[in-house]
Order: sequence, then structure tokens, then C-alpha cells
Amino acid sequence: MAGAAPKLHIDASDLAVTVIVTSWHAEITDALLAGAERALKAAGNDVYTVMRVPGAFELPLAAQWAAEEGAEVIVTLGVVIRGDTPHFDYVCNAATDGLTRVQLDYSVPIGFGLLTVDNEAQALERAGLPNSKEDKGAEAVEAAVLMARLK
Repeated sequence: MAGAAPKLHIDASDLAVTVIVTSWHAEITDALLAGAERALKAAGNDVYTVMRVPGAFELPLAAQWAAEEGAEVIVTLGVVIRGDTPHFDYVCNAATDGLTRVQLDYSVPIGFGLLTVDNEAQALERAGLPNSKEDKGAEAVEAAVLMARLK
């Protein structure tokens, strides 16, 4: 039986961080942003840039712009909720593939805090709200900062 992962020291104190947040489902995305901001501040960084974009499809281009402007860490936050059409699949694939491409092309770690869920309840469980089981905004910060420190 595997144990819990050890708690790692997260130090973002001298990193240029850009957090990119989608606008759809504001209750969820605002909570993801709050979690990311808590994690950044806990890691010693209270000077970061926040960019708002319309939706998940726009995340890769905004991430590219952030990388071009010198971001050393990029955190992307948002939510896509499955509907009755294939739109969910197209948007999730485009966002994931685009962010992967930016990360590899610019050698800048991207924290992937884009929730891709079947329903709003699943998103709320991951949003970092007081009753949520998970805080994916904070987790995205931690993953990206740890990757930046590996370099």
C-alpha cells in the first residue's frame, strides 16, 4: 500500500508568475484563482500577473503571450463542463494540446488547473471552496513552481 506523497517545499519567491483564468463559471474560476493566490503567497510570491480570458480555448494563446513577455511560470485555471454536444471534447483537446505545445516550445512550466468535468458538482469539489475536497488552483501552482525549480 502506497503512502501519501511527502510534502515538498514550494518556493516561488523570485519567479515571474502569470496566472491565466477563464471567465466562464465565475464561482468556480474565482475559487481556483483564490487557491492559486493562496499557494503563491504561501510560497513567498505576492507579485504576480493575473490575466482573464474568455474561455478555455483562449488559454494557449494567452499562455504564449505570457511566455513571450518573460513569465517563468504560467498557471492556467478554468473549467469545462460536459454538455450534450461534442463541443466539450474539442475545447478540452484544443486547450490541452495548445498548452502542452506552449510549454514545450517556450520551456516554461505550465500548471494545468483546467477542470474538465461531467457536471458542476464535480467542479465545485475540486475548486478549493471551503467544502471542496480538492484545491486544483493551489495544486497547479505547486506543480508549475516545482517544475521551474527543477530547471
